[in-house]
Amino acid sequence: MLLTREIVATYRGPGAVVSRLLAQGPREDRALMFVMAACGLFFVAQLPALSRRAWLEGVDLNPLMGGALLAWLVLAPLGLYVIAFLSHLVAKVFGGRGTGYGARLALFWGMLASSPLVLLNGLAAGFLGAGPQLMLVGLIWFVVFLWFWLSGLRVAERGEPV
Repeated sequence: MLLTREIVATYRGPGAVVSRLLAQGPREDRALMFVMAACGLFFVAQLPALSRRAWLEGVDLNPLMGGALLAWLVLAPLGLYVIAFLSHLVAKVFGGRGTGYGARLALFWGMLASSPLVLLNGLAAGFLGAGPQLMLVGLIWFVVFLWFWLSGLRVAERGEPV
């Protein structure tokens, strides 16, 4: 599986990609790699905005980067595991028959596959600053992320062997 090829394929049909990933069997190492890679890219996406802030406010960049690193590579993965668990519980209430692994995979893959838009959002934040352009790029990312996540979660919660 080429990661970049699967990311591009997700923009054409997110449910099909998650179905292929689920067909490879439950692999927590893969799910952990997806969430850590996504969080790493989200951290990198923050760097232009942090650099801009440090320059404009005259503060040191290193503490800002350290805080973002802690937030994205330590705290965010834990929070994402909780969100995946809660989404699985909500799906169960509405008749979902999937597994917790499927819910995790759908969320983590949705984040990783939408990360190119997060990187674009980071560039907009760094070069343009706050404004309608940044809000538009952020909105596009959020809509695409929800599309990827909810499409993947729908496939994962069917509970059918692929």
